[in-house]
Amino acid sequence: MTCSRLLMSALLCVSVLPALATATPTLARQYKQHYGYMPACNACHSQGGGSELNPYGKAFKANGKQLASFARIAALDSDADGHGNDSEAKTRANPGDKRSQPGKAGDWLDMTSLIPREVRARFPGVTTWLPQDAVLTPGDMAAAKAMGVTLRREDDNTIYIPLKDRRPMGTALIFPVVWQKKTFYLLMTTDRQLTVDHVSVLHANALPEAKKLTLYAGFSGKTAAQLPAGNPSSLDGVISASVKSAATLLLVRLKGA
Repeated sequence: MTCSRLLMSALLCVSVLPALATATPTLARQYKQHYGYMPACNACHSQGGGSELNPYGKAFKANGKQLASFARIAALDSDADGHGNDSEAKTRANPGDKRSQPGKAGDWLDMTSLIPREVRARFPGVTTWLPQDAVLTPGDMAAAKAMGVTLRREDDNTIYIPLKDRRPMGTALIFPVVWQKKTFYLLMTTDRQLTVDHVSVLHANALPEAKKLTLYAGFSGKTAAQLPAGNPSSLDGVISASVKSAATLLLVRLKGA
């Protein structure tokens, strides 16, 4: 089966749903179960799913990343805006953004807020998206290992799939790269066959030299199997290894969708 058909299989469960599909990340589903509505990714992330956790996301993670965690962090004021996390969430304000408060929640729950703006910019004109959980199973990790790539549960992520006429146009993934204890983020997009067509730097304040490297264009046109394994002794090598891991994550998760 081709990867484009595998992508299509992930859409069968939403083929009768309108507009934005509802296959959303695990944390968002837990949030909805607890508070009764679906949050945008920036409740927990600085720039959408896959990017750095904001203070609310960090508090949720530190307290177990489960339904009970919401009660544990309810009295905290993670975004330091003078309102507790629970009171903000219950009034549909964003507990992870000090600009959003009870009575002036802002537009953080608009549908477009579910998709990071950098991802939307790579697929201009797309208005329908499928945010797909990439929660790794033991089978996924074993499949990646057979391809020479080590994936861990910490590599769980959100895959953004743009749709046109209910058909996938490709994928997008935001993922971290760690070099000498400093973290920055990359955005990778693929075509419908999961061939990489773009890699660029996001949120590299901790390591600005990452923006100046010239290797990113060299990833375009390659499949997960064709990407170089990388070498942990250099920044270029760590980036290459991270891109290969991200491409492999897309392959093993969507293949099993």
